[in-house]
Amino acid sequence: MANHQDIISQLNNKYESIDQDLDTHLNGLLHSKPITYWDYINTDSLLSLQTQRTDLPDEMVFLMYHQVNELLFKMMLWELDQLAKAENLTAAYFSEKLSRVSRYFDMLSSSFDVMKEGMEIEQYMKFRTTLTPASGFQSVQYRKVEFASTEVINLIDNRFRAKRSKDITLEEGFNELYWQAAGIDFKTGKKTFLLSSFEERYKDELIQFNQTYKTKNLWTLFKSLPSEVKEDQTLIDAMRHYDYTVNISWVMAHYNAAKYYLTNGGKTVEATGGSDWTKYMHPKYQKRIFFPELWSKQEREEWGQNV
Repeated sequence: MANHQDIISQLNNKYESIDQDLDTHLNGLLHSKPITYWDYINTDSLLSLQTQRTDLPDEMVFLMYHQVNELLFKMMLWELDQLAKAENLTAAYFSEKLSRVSRYFDMLSSSFDVMKEGMEIEQYMKFRTTLTPASGFQSVQYRKVEFASTEVINLIDNRFRAKRSKDITLEEGFNELYWQAAGIDFKTGKKTFLLSSFEERYKDELIQFNQTYKTKNLWTLFKSLPSEVKEDQTLIDAMRHYDYTVNISWVMAHYNAAKYYLTNGGKTVEATGGSDWTKYMHPKYQKRIFFPELWSKQEREEWGQNV
């Protein structure tokens, strides 16, 4: 451990580098309060963010569960941002960051039992009507995770993907993104309130975000690596695991939880946002794959069929 004089010297260098006076900061320490857990975590603020729309107890489970999801999405974006900004990427660093994000998605996948087993169907079917037309579809952070993971072409609705240029921009392809299937009638072009309100709030932000990640998303970064790095089997395995975890494991966990509630009694119930959730969510329809060239032709064709 460094002695006091060494610490003082390092502190002096630190504050000199930003034109600050060390003595002023040391004097400030005399009056500062010790940090506590509740201050650091902002516990009181965090626990005040749950506002139910009904008096049904299980709505609190639903509400807090989705807030936890959003915190995990923020953790994912934190890791993806570090990868995007990294210089001289190595296979080890790339693999480590991917593994971190995959673990967050593993948590999400395994946590759906919190909702599936943690809410009474009768309560859910009552409080969900007060959430219309809101939908988990409207999580902008998840959309950003997708844009930070792959190129726009791989997020185009499967009905149109083969007809579009691989270099399609987000501005060109926005109306054909796979999640537009949740809120647009492609025969009439009419958009639901679910979709139009989401676009009004976030479209410009997403386009700007995608501009940043156009050359920095995981797939583009991987393809730009030297051959010896791209051929690293640990990295390839990490890429495939992440792809499968996000686009099959997590999606199917979400799908099965929705199915548990929305097909209760043998009748399929419409999602709160009004989407055809069975085709919007199930991977066998959209065949959404972040890193298509890392999978064989047969694997791509059978994507999501055996789950």
